[in-house]
Amino acid sequence: MSEIKIIEGKSKVRDTRVAIVAARFNNLIVDGLLRGALEALRDAGLHNNDIHQVHVPGAFEIPLTVKRLAASGDYDAIIALGAVIRGDTAHFKFVAGECAGGLMQAMLNTGVPVSFGVLTAETTEQALLRSADDGSNKGREAALAAIEMLTLLRELP
Repeated sequence: MSEIKIIEGKSKVRDTRVAIVAARFNNLIVDGLLRGALEALRDAGLHNNDIHQVHVPGAFEIPLTVKRLAASGDYDAIIALGAVIRGDTAHFKFVAGECAGGLMQAMLNTGVPVSFGVLTAETTEQALLRSADDGSNKGREAALAAIEMLTLLRELP
């Protein structure tokens, strides 16, 4: 009996260019996500010249920027970083939902993996915990997911 072929992504890459699109709004939180993402990318084998950072005003502006970068053909994966914190109005719901939907649309339309590192938190304290310089950093997780997806897609027909 033959073995089942398993196709999965890897955690190390070479000859890869990644863009990080980071929101400036809630920059204290996003800066932590960015540190985590950069650390993970370097651990995966990327060098500073393989990584481009693009800064946008807020989470709502991330999808358009990601779409433009993905359509350029210059990047193997894109990591979106931001933080949307619930307030007293419905603004949170609209910004977070439109950001997520826009990123999914950009990924599906271009075929370039887009990793969702946009925190949706109830409180600033919760967001700070998820962007801390430790193992719970969601920016790091987003970067690792991007690396895994781009290497997986290279293996698929």
